[in-house]
Amino acid sequence: MVSRDIDIDIEFYSRDREPRRKDKDLFETVEEVFDKATVLAVIELMRRRCIKELKGVISSGKEARVYWAKGFDNEDIAVKIYLTSTAEFRKGILKYIRGDPRYEWITSLHTHKLMAVWARKEYSNLKQMYDAGVRVPKPLCVYRNILVMEFIGENGVRAPLLKELNDAKAIDSNMAERFFIDIIDNIYKIYWNAKLVHGDLSEYNVMVYRDLLYIIDVSQAVKIDHPNAHEFLYRDIQNIVRFFSNEIGIKTPRPEELFNGIVKGIREIT
Repeated sequence: MVSRDIDIDIEFYSRDREPRRKDKDLFETVEEVFDKATVLAVIELMRRRCIKELKGVISSGKEARVYWAKGFDNEDIAVKIYLTSTAEFRKGILKYIRGDPRYEWITSLHTHKLMAVWARKEYSNLKQMYDAGVRVPKPLCVYRNILVMEFIGENGVRAPLLKELNDAKAIDSNMAERFFIDIIDNIYKIYWNAKLVHGDLSEYNVMVYRDLLYIIDVSQAVKIDHPNAHEFLYRDIQNIVRFFSNEIGIKTPRPEELFNGIVKGIREIT
């Protein structure tokens, strides 16, 4: 799998034709990383002036890669591309879509359609959270299996995860206490303002940029009337409490106290 930077400019393409013969090398470079359907989806987003240049990989997982890219105002943007749908992935998403009438039908879809719906689900969840005042990357557009959003970082370097910052011993006790309160406040906003539950929140999907926390990876978020919403909410809180109390070492309220406070609409942490 090729990991070197990819640089595609929209000037190579026009709305009424395939890539020209002289663009063959560029097109093949892209195809080494993506299948043809994904390449065409990237080109369509360029035609729609959502992406100008696609640069290098900034994170890579089993089901998706995130790329640093440039928009038409030369702004940094992040492009998340869902790549495959493994049996393990299908099994993993079942707990999030069972009980959610918006998406219960998607597991019967073949790979590309499943990933396209999952990308749209993340876009929708991001938009609900962003509009509700939750600090998440601003969603910009979505097409097929590709989600485009605000880039959290600078000059193609993504902001560190909360986990990475702690591993680097860069979080002192005062910062940790402030971060903890901020995350719990955002969990509250997700629940009461966005009417969602993240469902997989931990130190691995919180970024720290310019001393602010950004919650990421929200594709699995569920509505608060989902039958497992409270189970997921409690687990999110438990993960955050475990990290701040066990890994960083600050004193925190018990998970059940925070959970009960949030579901009752109590915002203050005591």
